[in-house]
Amino acid sequence: MAAEIKICGIAAPDALEAAIKARAEYAGFVFYPPSPRNLAPKVAGDLARRAGDRIRRIGLFVDADDTLLNESVEAADLNGIQLHGSEPPARVAEVKARFGLPVWKALPVASSNDVAAAEKYEGAADLILFDARTPKGALPGGMGLAFDWSLLTAWRGRMFWGLAGGLTPDNVADALRRTKAPLVDTSSGVESAPGVKDVDRIAAFCKAARR
Repeated sequence: MAAEIKICGIAAPDALEAAIKARAEYAGFVFYPPSPRNLAPKVAGDLARRAGDRIRRIGLFVDADDTLLNESVEAADLNGIQLHGSEPPARVAEVKARFGLPVWKALPVASSNDVAAAEKYEGAADLILFDARTPKGALPGGMGLAFDWSLLTAWRGRMFWGLAGGLTPDNVADALRRTKAPLVDTSSGVESAPGVKDVDRIAAFCKAARR
């Protein structure tokens, strides 16, 4: 079975249409002001209306309060919530209960202990997204950094999971062969500049992921 694909950080109509045309399952909308991919509610709403039911929309948040979550979920008619900060299992479960949407929890990985920490989220998160740990003070994702994929060989969790961090059209097929990830997530790997998606790279990434 082919891995599902998420193109994260979509902020413009051409990128959205490229992801839909390439048959990506998910479009990631970022609601985190420090990010170059951050969306204002109105822009997110415009993109959501354009997308309709052609692609599922996942909102990315970093240690967000309920006000931002509520505003964004409504504006973009989100199909899921991705928590990309330091949210503990209790907060993940709270968000899931409050909004009634699937919740993804991104975990930064630099060691086997980071992978093992995913077990604490069983029953709280619907999906664990293993991402590369970024340097202190940097954005928590979208930096083009990869981690040692062999760390995932010890993962025996029963949860649905995905792989992120430094994935590009050039390495995603190898990443899938080595990890057997059921989902792959890319952002900077399909950009021509921070926050600027490249429609040709989106197409190439999806083609390579399904090869």
